[in-house]
Amino acid sequence: CVRARREGRRERERERERERMEGLKRVAPGAGQESVWDYPRPPRLEPEKDRVRILFNNVTIADTHKAFRVLETSHPPVYYIPPKDIKMEYVKPAPGSSFCEWKGRASYWSVDVNGKRADKVGWSYEQPTASFMPLAHHIAFYCGAMDACYVGNEKAQPQPGNFYGGWITSKVVGPFKGEPGTLGW
Repeated sequence: CVRARREGRRERERERERERMEGLKRVAPGAGQESVWDYPRPPRLEPEKDRVRILFNNVTIADTHKAFRVLETSHPPVYYIPPKDIKMEYVKPAPGSSFCEWKGRASYWSVDVNGKRADKVGWSYEQPTASFMPLAHHIAFYCGAMDACYVGNEKAQPQPGNFYGGWITSKVVGPFKGEPGTLGW
């Protein structure tokens, strides 16, 4: 009886998920593309092969060939940049913190370039979990809060939803968490 109730509950959960996904169809990746639905959960950390750059108020505040990217199911990649490749005179600690079950406690960063300011637009893990130790002190930035973010020569677009920090390029296909209808994912 308990097993039957449990199976019934699982089937109802699967049905609700199918209803949420209605209208949101997985996009098949083309040549040279990745589907965010093939990314793992828990997320995976890997070095980024391409150059990563960020511009804010017409100033390049970050430029690196040594970024890491974090790949998680349903999310476009999040890029973490080593502090030595960030113009830290423009990036300052911001109050507050949050906790990620995979990476640990995050600290926030604000950007101020020649009088243009954006608060809590970056985050880092000073003491990440063992699996994400290479990210220590690297900073990720919200693409939508910057003037431009580039992976290689391609200008990235922000992940929808004003909460998540992924960068969308032509190399990744969705649908992406944060789009309308994805709240329950």
